[in-house]
Formats: sequence, structure tokens, C-alpha cells
Amino acid sequence: MAVSFRNVTDPGSEDEYLELEVGNVANGGFCVARHEGRVVFVRHALPGERVRAWVTDRTKNFLRADAIEIIEPSADRVLAPCPFAGPGRCGGCDWQHASLPAQRRLKAAVVAEQLERVAGITRSVVVEEVPQPVEDEAYVRGPGLGWRTRVQFTVSEGVVGLRKHRSHDIEPVDECLIAHPGVELMGIERHRWPGASSVEGIVSASTGDRLVVLRERGRKRARVPRLEVPVRLVRGKPEPGKSLPYVREEVAGRLFQVSGSGFWQVHPGAARLLFDAVLEALEPKPGEIALDLYCGVGLFAAGLAERVGREGLVVGIESDAQAVRDAKFNLRDLPNVAIERGPVEEVLGDLEFGRADGSERSQNKRTTGHRGGARARGADIVVLDPPRAGAGKEVVDRVAKLAGRKIAYVSCDPATLARDLAYFSERGWTLESLRAFDAFPQTHHVECLATLVRG
Repeated sequence: MAVSFRNVTDPGSEDEYLELEVGNVANGGFCVARHEGRVVFVRHALPGERVRAWVTDRTKNFLRADAIEIIEPSADRVLAPCPFAGPGRCGGCDWQHASLPAQRRLKAAVVAEQLERVAGITRSVVVEEVPQPVEDEAYVRGPGLGWRTRVQFTVSEGVVGLRKHRSHDIEPVDECLIAHPGVELMGIERHRWPGASSVEGIVSASTGDRLVVLRERGRKRARVPRLEVPVRLVRGKPEPGKSLPYVREEVAGRLFQVSGSGFWQVHPGAARLLFDAVLEALEPKPGEIALDLYCGVGLFAAGLAERVGREGLVVGIESDAQAVRDAKFNLRDLPNVAIERGPVEEVLGDLEFGRADGSERSQNKRTTGHRGGARARGADIVVLDPPRAGAGKEVVDRVAKLAGRKIAYVSCDPATLARDLAYFSERGWTLESLRAFDAFPQTHHVECLATLVRG
């Protein structure tokens, strides 16, 4: 039985339509088809389907298309729960038309394909569900929904919406189904925001703290509507060194202050799951030296510090000034932790672990923490959680040289993870284990944890 999408506007002439047999999934929320020998990346389709699609973009080497009619649907196809999902509509989700088990199989296939094609690693991959803590049953939206605790809305002429796929145009919305109920309680989408360019709603699922980050269009001051619940407000670009309103996040009995739009896992269950998974992977031992690269506000550093104890040392490196201030505040009770600010690749080349005698130490070297007054140029264990662009060759090269026993690499992009694993392999490190987590249901994104050992 054919399936047509709701609320789809006819895009143009008949020659822009293609009938396609859909093949395997590709990284980025697409499936791959072929038309007259050319690759076609198709959204809103599933492997094995026959679809009618319209062409949205043409390049010399490939086409992009949106499936607008499903002639032969997959058994994994479901009706998208969101009225704003579909061809030409909101670009925030990629897989609402697939069941959750199917979404995880698709993501697993992408991770496995990237590992094999880019890094030459053949590995069976299972994407694990991320449990969602629920304090109030009335807030439950349904499986795969209501998880996103940080949502950035775009504003056009005062109207709130979300960007369409590969476009600066917005889809006006009055509700986002993947947004955490604490974000929806604010009612951001149900108000006009004259003079704003974007509005980010942030909620801590663990403490209930709420924050709105407002970006203004031009120099004119934006008007802030009265929201349904009290919130703290960050207006405009933060001034350097100025403290910002924050939310508090709780993991393993410790509170973490996260200021403004600072980085934190958006799924309520992801931070604790990754915290536990990293410690399990690295197996920190008392007295060891640990590095936490791209440390953010100090989540992994906190767990490592407790495991290595007072005779050990944890060094966190972070480039964002506000995150460094938050990390130092969050870990102020842990004397065996030092946080260094700067680009990871620069700080790593300028860092000495331990306290060296001043007469012996060159002035351009950083010395952090202490370990019996000794100088050390390496670390026993390393965790790195880089942005989507990955660590890159320079950082991998430095980490591969200074790490001693184990490396844990947390990644939200299978392509850059595979690339960096290939770099590590060239430098004598082997993938010991890989875990993948569905920390972003309904989207193509997936969180991975790769554990590496020498040899």
C-alpha cells in the first residue's frame, strides 16, 4: 500500500521527480539510491523501500532528494508522531518515520560502515538505549520523545520555529515533541519574540533549574514575553569574564554548574551513563595520572579524581573560558585536579605533570598539580570528548605519545571517530572495545565510546 506524506507542498515540475529503489543507510540521516548511474541521497525513506522522490539538490557527483510517496513501505516504517516532520518541513529529526528499534539498527549500520571504510576496522555494533530518568509520570511523552533538555529555536520576525533541513528558512512550531517537558513548560514557541534572532530553552532534568538564552537581531533590544514559568535569562553575547546565570546538573551525587549555553549532554540519562562507561573502560587505579581533554565543566574529571585518589593527579584541558571557570568551581573540593585553559593541541605540547624545580623548568612550560615533586611527561590514562569535528591528527599524535595504559574516546560523530581511530592505529594503538548509545532518538546522531590500548 502506498503511503503519502501529509502537508507536503508540490515543489515543481514533473522532471524533478524520481522513482527509486532505496538501498543502505548513509551517515547523516539519508539512505542511498541510484538513478541512471548517479548516487541519490534520499531523506524520509528506509532501506528496501520503493519511493517517489523529488530532487532537492543537484551536484556533479550526486543528487539529494526527499521521498514524498512510499510506493512499497518497509515493515519498519511508522507514522511520524510530530506534525512538523516530513519532506520540506522541520529539519530537527531524521528518523521519525522509523520505529525505535529500526532507528538503532540504522545507526549501528552507519557506525560499522564508517569504522570499516575509514579505519579498516570490522566490528559488530549494537546501539544501546539510553534510559531516561522519570521523576513525574505525567511528563512522559512516549518512547523516543521528550528527551532534549536544550533546544535552540530560530526566530524570524518574532515567530519561533526550527530550521528546515539544509536551509536558513524556518518551520514555525508551537511544540517540539523531542523537547523535554521542562523546556515545553516555558512556552517559548507559543509567544512572539520581537527583535530576537534565536531563543534557547535549557532545563536541568535532575534539579529543575531553567534558563533562557536570548540572542538579539542587530542592536535593537529584543522584547521578552512573560513565560508560563519563572526562568533565568541570558541576554545577548556574554561579556568576557562576567559570570552568567546557570543551571545545576546532578551526576553521581555531585552538582555541576553549567553557565549559559555551556556544553552538557542533552539527554537526561546520557551524562550518568557516559560517566559510568568511561570509568568502567579506563579502570582508574589509585596514584595514576589521568588526562581529561575537552573537559567541559569537569564531568569525567570528577569521577577520575575520586578513583585515582589523593596520590594521583587529574588534569583537565578546555578552551572555553566559561567552562573552565565552571569546572574549577565544580571541582574545587578535589585538590588532585587541575584545570588548564587553552586549545588542547597547544596545551598538550606545553604541559608538564608534576612540580619541577624552577631552575630546571623552561618558562614556556606549564606545571600543574604535584606528585612527590617529580616531573612527568606522560599520563597513565586519557579520556577525550572532542566536538563533532573530532580530535584531529595533531591531538591524536600527542595523545598517542603521552598516554600509557588506556585511552577512552567519546564521540558524537562516527565519521570523525573512525578517522581518528585510523590515526591512533597508525601510532600503535588498538581498538579494544566500542559501545554506541542512542542519546539522540529520532535523529541520525549517535554517541560512541571507543576504548584503546597499546598494541
